[in-house]
Amino acid sequence: MQHSQIVTITFFRYHGFLPRWRAFGRMGRAVAAMQGIPGLSFGRMLGSGGDKGFSIWPNWGVYGLLAVWESEAAAQAYFASDAFFAACSASSTERWTVYMRTYKVHGAWDGMIPFQITAPAETAQPIGVLTRATIHAHHLWRFWRFVPSVSRSAVQREGLIFSIGIGELPLIQQATFSLWTDSLAMQRYAYQSPHHSAVVRKTRELGWYKEELFARFVPYKTEGNWEGINPLQDYLQ
Repeated sequence: MQHSQIVTITFFRYHGFLPRWRAFGRMGRAVAAMQGIPGLSFGRMLGSGGDKGFSIWPNWGVYGLLAVWESEAAAQAYFASDAFFAACSASSTERWTVYMRTYKVHGAWDGMIPFQITAPAETAQPIGVLTRATIHAHHLWRFWRFVPSVSRSAVQREGLIFSIGIGELPLIQQATFSLWTDSLAMQRYAYQSPHHSAVVRKTRELGWYKEELFARFVPYKTEGNWEGINPLQDYLQ
């Protein structure tokens, strides 16, 4: 049977002390607020770090909401009528949502695999990449000494549309979400960048993670703006 599952990720930006304080408070209420949502099979509210997210210091002004839906109609109904989402949106100065279908996934998130394969792999269209890991406590200092500089090395890579470091718990649970013009651009970074090759080697040598997940997506729709533009708009015509 053809699956209709889709994945959305929404980013919110806040300015000013009070909106940021309220956004931080919603992090703690997100799990309860996302229980029993029709059509929602998986959802996580994610904070971000400074320096495009690749820092141990939080960015109190940027948050993300990752959600897995049984259909796009379920996602649209939530965005249109849910009180928690409305509160996230009301005080934000920017909001940007990407709609995606999964074409590759391995690993687990909190012991589960939230994404179903719903799209074929394509090389000549934009792709989204999500990596997420829970870091062993005894490896935290090694990870944070080494990895942020590696993540920053991707920022100027040819073919990169957008990237951010996000996570559920500071220091311990970390994720990266990025968008690329096509899979070849992403693969050039993954397999040819000395920085990225070094972190893969270190991960295998030291066993930094007690759980990790890697997923690739085909974005097909985008709404809103980020840093004054819609970063995907020109790629989804």
